[in-house]
Amino acid sequence: MKNSTLIKIFLRSFFIHVTLNFRRMQNLGFAMAMIPVVREWNLSQKDAEGILTRHLQMFNTHPYFSASIIGAVVRLEEEQMHSGNTLSDAVVVKQSLMGPYAAIGDTFFWGALRPFAAIIAIVLGCMGFIIAPLAFLLIYTPAHLWVRLKGFLEGYRRGKQGIEFIRIMDLPRVAVRIRWFSLIILSCFAVLFTAKETLPSIHLPNVVMNLGSLVVILFCVLLIKKRISQFYILYGAVIIFILISMKEVLNW
Repeated sequence: MKNSTLIKIFLRSFFIHVTLNFRRMQNLGFAMAMIPVVREWNLSQKDAEGILTRHLQMFNTHPYFSASIIGAVVRLEEEQMHSGNTLSDAVVVKQSLMGPYAAIGDTFFWGALRPFAAIIAIVLGCMGFIIAPLAFLLIYTPAHLWVRLKGFLEGYRRGKQGIEFIRIMDLPRVAVRIRWFSLIILSCFAVLFTAKETLPSIHLPNVVMNLGSLVVILFCVLLIKKRISQFYILYGAVIIFILISMKEVLNW
């Protein structure tokens, strides 16, 4: 297949979520990405309708991993065209991968990387750095662009075996580590910010305040190792900070 056609297919994969519908989810976007294939092969109307109809069935996955599936499907459709086989492995692969890819993408991008990038941007913003929004984009954007591009290329190059690229990255394990790191950063910032804002009248040595901050951070790490949900820790910290703030307001 021509490189220009592959580029068109990859670019179209960015718009798979535009035509999201409640009946068949991303099926229109997937079929739209397959149109350059039909045009390059110069198929008859009947054959073109057959390919597009196959890919107008229900499809829903994480948008960042859709390119990987599209690449694998294009390879399988190409193999089927050359072999003359009437059975389509592309549909089976597509239906098999969309669920696991959705779970991996939601866990890593929505549940770990995006909150981490947001925390970094918020911390920089509170510190007065004007580049805070840019920091968010620099952390988040390259990661998902790389997964899109590399996934598409591996999917097209290896077909059914394109899933190995996603498996090797082990994103669920990476997501857990990013959450831990996010919680540590947020805890450090919250403790230092609260101490600065609410304890100006208590004349404690800086060493004592720093030790207190370190104790809180280590306590949060201990809770994580005890398999206590990070969400419970975050919500608990927010409640404590709200109570401290209310106490200061009442005293004022």
